[in-house]
Amino acid sequence: MKRREFMIGSAAASVAIASARKAKAGAPTVLVPAAIKPLVISSANGNRFKNGGNVTCVQKAFAMITQGADVLDAVIAGVNIVELDPLDDSVGYGGLPNAEGVVQLDSSCMHGPKKQAGGVAAIEGVRTPSLVAKAVLEQTDHHLIVRAEAGRRATMEMLAEGLLRPESFYGTINCDGINSKGEICGVTTTSGLSWKIPGRVGDSPILGAGLYLDGSVGAAGSTGRGEANLYGLSSFLIIEEMRRGAHPKDAGMEALRRIKANTIEKRLLNSRGLPNFYVNFYILNAKGEYAGVTMYQGSNAQFAICDENGPQTLSCDGLLEGKPADS
Repeated sequence: MKRREFMIGSAAASVAIASARKAKAGAPTVLVPAAIKPLVISSANGNRFKNGGNVTCVQKAFAMITQGADVLDAVIAGVNIVELDPLDDSVGYGGLPNAEGVVQLDSSCMHGPKKQAGGVAAIEGVRTPSLVAKAVLEQTDHHLIVRAEAGRRATMEMLAEGLLRPESFYGTINCDGINSKGEICGVTTTSGLSWKIPGRVGDSPILGAGLYLDGSVGAAGSTGRGEANLYGLSSFLIIEEMRRGAHPKDAGMEALRRIKANTIEKRLLNSRGLPNFYVNFYILNAKGEYAGVTMYQGSNAQFAICDENGPQTLSCDGLLEGKPADS
């Protein structure tokens, strides 16, 4: 036996003996840090749609994780519920089409322990792009495969008139999870910008933007204006902020500040000179700490979690007061 191994073994034995003595004396015993508590975090639609069943995305993913399933299998099974639900018009089967009336879907996924990723963009004729992204991860040597076989002003007018839900315009679902072993995986899936130019690809399938994770640090994903997120690869930025010790909330706020600083085009600014769009981030670190952050506190943005206490829908913390609109 090597000296190092002997010393480690001796130290462990000493702790065990000392702890046993304390236990007999009635003193509290702490041998090792408790296991990480499993947690699932997602955008708010992850605790809203059930596709005619009894559980939501975060409930399904959390149940599978606590039953020992692979974390990526679990979070993808969760988002499949939303992708297959025709009532969610921002993702999968119910997703709104592009300017030519064709539904094109995007997705990406990352497996922390395996350090693998896969993504697809502008794919047609499927209802669960997250499973196709997973196939890219598992069956190819590539990270992204794209297949692609106007309308912004009209869409903005519909938003202003209340004829279109904001979450439908920039609709997406991100879902990330951690199990008791500290294994982290994540997935983002979307039908993209409503009535977009055919072939337009946003941030969702792009690693570092719509989704990024490092198994030793945490995971981050987003919904909202994809182009704003793409410019600064905000999810990657969030992971790097957490790597330096930032709490998930603080890391997310830094990403929002970067987006705000980089938004200078007049068409993207309201009368106050601030971004006229929203961006949300859903963040989980390797300790099981989490946060949901949004550009505007007044937008009433929400996110979902599921832990040992069951599913919850919580309010995001906002960087700016008010709402994206001028009024």
